[in-house]
Amino acid sequence: MKLRDYQQQIVNKAVSVLEQYKFVYLAMEVRTGKTLTSLSIAEVFCGVGNVLFITKKKAIPSIRADYNLLSPNYDIHIINYESLHKIPKVRWAMVICDEAHGLGAFPKASKRAKQVRSLIAHNLPYVILLSGTPTPESYSQMYHQVYGIPNNPFNNYKNFYRFSDDYVNVTVKPIGGVHIRDYSKGLKSILYKMQPYTISYTQKEAGFIVDTNEKILYVDVKPEIKKLIKRLTKDRVIQGKDDVILADTPVKLMSKTHQLYSGTVKFESGKAMVLDNSKAHFIKKYFEGKKIAIFYKFTAEYQAIVDVFGDSVCNTLDEFCNTKKNIALQIVSGREGISLKEADALVYYNIDFSATSYWQSRDRMTTKDRKYNKLFWIFSKNGIEDNIYKAVVKKKDYTLNHFKRDLLNL
Repeated sequence: MKLRDYQQQIVNKAVSVLEQYKFVYLAMEVRTGKTLTSLSIAEVFCGVGNVLFITKKKAIPSIRADYNLLSPNYDIHIINYESLHKIPKVRWAMVICDEAHGLGAFPKASKRAKQVRSLIAHNLPYVILLSGTPTPESYSQMYHQVYGIPNNPFNNYKNFYRFSDDYVNVTVKPIGGVHIRDYSKGLKSILYKMQPYTISYTQKEAGFIVDTNEKILYVDVKPEIKKLIKRLTKDRVIQGKDDVILADTPVKLMSKTHQLYSGTVKFESGKAMVLDNSKAHFIKKYFEGKKIAIFYKFTAEYQAIVDVFGDSVCNTLDEFCNTKKNIALQIVSGREGISLKEADALVYYNIDFSATSYWQSRDRMTTKDRKYNKLFWIFSKNGIEDNIYKAVVKKKDYTLNHFKRDLLNL
């Protein structure tokens, strides 16, 4: 298979960086072909031996397809992050970490980041990090992505806290009467230190010309839902015949309100229920005759979609690509590493609090040859979704502070 010219140029640059530092960060925007590019880089190191490719579970089939298409001279093992404990006990000559920004939790390293660090320490492989958005929420997210790599530029810092002395504007926030240190204001100098190891490439540089059109559509929820929200806001608890809706903390109230405005609720027992499938009925009628991809947030929302769409909706990419069925995916699992290019439109049943979810998911239909992306947000009239949207489009997560302010107007 022949790479695009820009992909081959990136391969050549990356080989040079790997030869010098043994790791490279490919910061290539979605749909520019970072998976195929990374697999091609591994092929240049044809004596590389065993290659481990770590990704999200839903992305495994497409990565396997790219590997088969390339047909390289090395063996590969593709695994999702949650299954790292199951990897074969062989010597890994190269490790490729897809969606590497997911390793960037701070100030403490996540379990996933620790596992990758241990893997690298044991094998001392060449390392390729991949992400379209290396630091989607804070520059501070870079530290734990690279801290396990021997030649990383922050190697002289024992831990994140020592690193933060030089690279983070640490502030103190009062939260619930307690003063908490905030490490989210990482300095841009972090990116400057990463420049020798990073190859960035944008959709614009690749020649993508995509007009993304977003439209908000409003749905009337049942009056009973609004009454439930009003009562829950006032009493913080609703006792049913067999179960309880409890909102005894501000965080719970925010979550329950979010659920209810889209017609579902999770009870204190852990059981979830569909109370109103107005959104699902609206989507089915409005997009009749179209092949759509639906993003939902809460598990019960998927049940509402299935109840209304029946057999015309699926939840696997293989079935979506090879049939006329629509697809419904949870936004956090579907926002990265997959292509929804077969969809006529991307429809959001609900909206996530995370700005990362917004910016990554909206590009799932993009290809180099596609000229238009149509995105539709299904919001309840006078609900919480509008306020969440206003935050995430500005690349800000919707937080408890936002909710407390907005609660007065709901």
